[in-house]
Amino acid sequence: MFGQAHQQGQHMMMNGAPGHQRYMQMGMGNKYPQHNQQQHHSQQPHHSHHHHQPQNHTAGHPGMGHQHTFSSGTMSNATPHFTPSILHSGTPSNNQASLGEAVSDHWQQQLQLATEARAASSAPHHHCRKEGVSRVNKGPVEVSPEHSPSVGNDEERNRATTNGEIRRQDWDAMDLSGQGLRALSPSLFCDYMFLGKLFIDNNRLTRLDPSLGSLRSLTHLDASNNELVDVPEEIGMLVNLKSLLLFDNNIHSLPNEIGYLYKLEMLGVEGNPLDEDMKDEIIRKGSRALVTHLRENTAAGPPPNERDWHILDETPTSETLSVLSYNILCDKYATSSQYGYTPSEVLSWNYRKDIILGEVKDHDADIVCLQEVDQERYNEFFRRELSFQEYRGVFSPKTRAKTMADKEAKFVDGCATFFKSSKYILLDKHVIDFANTAINRPDMKGEHDTFNRVMPRDHIAVVTFFENRATGSRLIVVNVHIYWHPAFKDVKLVQVAIMLEQIARLSDRWAKHPACTDKAAFQHGELDTEPSLADNHATPDEPAQSQEYLNGTQIPLLICGDFNSTIGTGVYDLITQGRVSGDHSDLVNHSYGNFTRDGMAHPFKLKSAYSGTDELSFTNYTPTYSGVIDYIWYSANALQVRGVLGDIDLDYLSKVPGFPNHHFPSDHVALRAEFSVKSRKEIKAVEAKFGPQKERRS
Repeated sequence: MFGQAHQQGQHMMMNGAPGHQRYMQMGMGNKYPQHNQQQHHSQQPHHSHHHHQPQNHTAGHPGMGHQHTFSSGTMSNATPHFTPSILHSGTPSNNQASLGEAVSDHWQQQLQLATEARAASSAPHHHCRKEGVSRVNKGPVEVSPEHSPSVGNDEERNRATTNGEIRRQDWDAMDLSGQGLRALSPSLFCDYMFLGKLFIDNNRLTRLDPSLGSLRSLTHLDASNNELVDVPEEIGMLVNLKSLLLFDNNIHSLPNEIGYLYKLEMLGVEGNPLDEDMKDEIIRKGSRALVTHLRENTAAGPPPNERDWHILDETPTSETLSVLSYNILCDKYATSSQYGYTPSEVLSWNYRKDIILGEVKDHDADIVCLQEVDQERYNEFFRRELSFQEYRGVFSPKTRAKTMADKEAKFVDGCATFFKSSKYILLDKHVIDFANTAINRPDMKGEHDTFNRVMPRDHIAVVTFFENRATGSRLIVVNVHIYWHPAFKDVKLVQVAIMLEQIARLSDRWAKHPACTDKAAFQHGELDTEPSLADNHATPDEPAQSQEYLNGTQIPLLICGDFNSTIGTGVYDLITQGRVSGDHSDLVNHSYGNFTRDGMAHPFKLKSAYSGTDELSFTNYTPTYSGVIDYIWYSANALQVRGVLGDIDLDYLSKVPGFPNHHFPSDHVALRAEFSVKSRKEIKAVEAKFGPQKERRS
C-alpha cells in the first residue's frame, strides 16, 4: 500500500529517524489557507479496557490509542492551562453558568480539547509533525480490530476477534489535516481499512462518505473544523472508536447509530449547533451517557429483505427431508459486556425468544438442530411451543451440569434436536461426551494434553437415529457444538475426530437395528420424549417396511452444528477429506495417542450442504469477527442437496456492525438445507479407511 501510494505521486513522509514513529501524510491538493481556528488533539482519554465505566483524566494522562504504532505517549507533552470561558468565537461560555454544578469533568475536558484544537498550528499535517518528533517506533503492527482473548478465559462467547488474515503494517495512522480538502474519495476508505487513526480536520469537507464505515479498525477520528452538517449513519460501523472529534462544524443532530460505538470515550461536539438535549446529556453525564442513550433508544428500523432460497436440484424424487441448524445464543452469554453495541432490551431473552421461535416455525424443517439451549429454556419454552408444530425433542446439556445442583444446572447450555413426529420415529439416541471418551481411551488416557487440554472442555454431541414412517428409510442426525478458542485448534480437531469415530461405531450398530414392526405404537410414545400436542390431529401415512442397510455408511447421515472452525483448519480437512495426518499443523507439539501417531480418519463421504454453491458469507457476525463456522454436513452417497438458504441482505449489513440486533436474535444465523434421499439402488457403501491402525480404540 505504501509503495502504491508513492507511485501515484502522493506525498509520503516518514517523520524522524528510522527508529522513530512511521507516520503517513498525504498531500492532496493545495495547502489549506490560514484559518483562525485550527484543530489539534493534544490530550485524549485512555482506557485500558472497553468497559462502560467513565473515567476522569488529568492533563498529564497519556494519550489514547496507545495500542497503535505511535502509542507510547501523548500527542503533546505539554498541556495548556484550561480556560473554560474561551469559545471558538471568542465570547464567554454560558454552558457552565447555565448548568452550574451539573457541568461534568468530562465536559471540562472536552472544552479544553476544543481550545487546544483551535490553537493548533495552521500548517498541513500538524498531527504528523508533532508525532514525528516524539514517537519511538515499536516495530511493525499486526493489524486486527482487537487482540485475541486470553487463553485462560473459558467463557464460551469470548471467541476469536481476529477477522480474517492478519496483515503487517509499518504505520496505521493517516494525517490529511489542513489541506483545504472539499471531498474525500471513497477509495480512501476501501484501500486503507487497516487504519487506526485518521485526521481529516481543518479542511472544507461538507460531508463524510458512507464508505467511511469500512474503516472498522479506527480508534481515533478527527473531523473537526470542517463544514459538516451531519454525520452518516455508517459511523456506527466504527465500533472500535474511542475518540470521535467533530469540533466546530455545523452539525445539528447525531444519528442513533452512534449508539453502536460502545467503546467511545470522547465525542467532541463543542462548537456545533447541536440539539440541546443531546448536548446537555454530554455536558451533564459525558460522552458515554449519550452513546448509551442513543443505543437504548434506537428504533428497529426496516427489516432486511428475505433470504433467498437457492434451488440446486429439481429432479423428481420419492423422499425429501429438510434440516435447520441454529446457534441461538444462550441467555447467559447475551450480556452487554459481550455485546456492547446491542440495546439491553434486545439482548433480553423476553425479546429474543419470540424471534427465534418464529424463525424456527417459519422454516418448518423436518429436523431442527439448536445449539446453546439451556435446560430451563428447553423444558419451559421450546419443548412446549414446538410441540404445537408436531415437534418432539431430544436434549442434553454440557457435562458440567452433572456436577451441579438443579438450580444451577438448569442454566447450563447444550444441544437440542427436534423432529417432526408425524414423519419420523425416534429409534435410538446417544450422547457423545468428548472429554470422558478421551480420558478413557487406552491410547490417550495417559497423555498430558488429554488431561490439560481436552478433559476440561465439556462439550457434547447429541446423536439421534430415526426411521421415516412412510418410506421406512432411516436417518442419523448429529447435533454438535465444538469448543471455540482459537488457541485450541488441537482440541477442536480431537473433539471432531472422537465424534466421527463414535458415529462410525453407532452407525454400524444401527445398521443391524431390527425392523420397526409396529409403527403405530410409536405415535404417542417416542423414547424419552413427551407427546406432541398436535398428535391428536395428525393422520400418519400408511407405514412402509423398515429399510435394511449392509453397513453404517449406507444410512443417510446429517451432522449439524457450530464447529468454530473455518475452511483450511484441521476440523474442516478431516470432515471433507476423510483423514488428516498425525503431524497436521493444528496438532503441532501436542500428543493424543493414536490420533497423533497414526492420524485421524473416518469412513463417511461428507460434504457441506453449501458445497454445490458458494458458502455463506458468514454464519457468525460480530464487529470483531465475521466468518463461516457453522455447517450442515451430509453423506453424499445417500443424500442429494436440493436447495439451501442464502445470505443475509448485504445492503442491510452496511449499517449493522454486528448481531444480535432488533432483527437477528443471535450472533449466528440459521442454516437450512433440503435433501432428497437416494433410493436403495443408488446408495453405495463407502469403504472405511482408518489408516494404519489395526483397530480403532476409544
